[in-house]
Amino acid sequence: MGPFYESVYTVVRRIPKGRVASYGQVALLAGNPRASRAVGWALRHNPLPGVIPCHRVVNRDGRLCPSFIFGGEGRQRALLEAEGVGFDDAGMVDMEHFAWYG
Repeated sequence: MGPFYESVYTVVRRIPKGRVASYGQVALLAGNPRASRAVGWALRHNPLPGVIPCHRVVNRDGRLCPSFIFGGEGRQRALLEAEGVGFDDAGMVDMEHFAWYG
């Protein structure tokens, strides 16, 4: 695990309950604004699920990860809903109300 992954985990730990951040935003805050795909890979290798809340990272439109590594898209949605995150009729996070900007 390299320094960029460590930076990603540090950023993701800062996302508060009830909020989400996009992959691109995490990449920016981790020091490499063009590395949103690398953020996804880092989260797939999350060494501390439950401690590093990777379920709080969604795409820029609020779409959930269809292959959420820790139980599928339904699990990601359930975790977010349990924290009070709201979804629109299309099943995407309401980014206007629940986005975190660090």
